[in-house]
Amino acid sequence: MQKPNQLSIGEVARRTGLSVSAIRFYEERGLVLSVRNSGGQRRFARSDIRRLSFVMIAQQLGFSIERIGEALKPLPLHRAPTKTEWSKIARNFHDDLEQRISTLIRLRDKLDGCIGCGCLSLDQCGLYNPADSAQRLGTGPRYVISDEMP
Repeated sequence: MQKPNQLSIGEVARRTGLSVSAIRFYEERGLVLSVRNSGGQRRFARSDIRRLSFVMIAQQLGFSIERIGEALKPLPLHRAPTKTEWSKIARNFHDDLEQRISTLIRLRDKLDGCIGCGCLSLDQCGLYNPADSAQRLGTGPRYVISDEMP
C-alpha cells in the first residue's frame, strides 16, 4: 500500500512533465531520492515535485546539473524545505542570475548594432568601435560580454 505522502515515479512524471527516464537520471545524480516499497517500486516524496521543478527551471537557465546538485545539497530529502531553506538556495543563484540578466539586456540592446566583435563590417562599427578599440577588452563580442563601452 502506498503512503499518502509518497508518489510513484509515474505520478511524479505526470505532475512534473518529465519522462520517467529523466526522473531516474536525476535520481542517479542525487537530486532526488526514492525509497522502495515492499514490491520494489520506487516511491518519491511529494516534495520531490518541487525539487524536480527547480531542476527543470535551473537547467533552462543554463545551470549545470553539478551546480544544481550543489545548490540542492543542503535541502532535506523526503520533506518539503522551509521558506528559509529555499531562500538560501535563491541567494546562491542571485548573483549569477543578475549577471545573466545584465548580459541578456546588453545583447537585446546591441544585437542590431555593434557587439564589439572587431569585425568592423557594419557601417555602424566605425562609430561604436573605431579602429577596433574593443580589442583592448579581449576577444569576442566584448560589448555584450563586458559592461564596458568605448
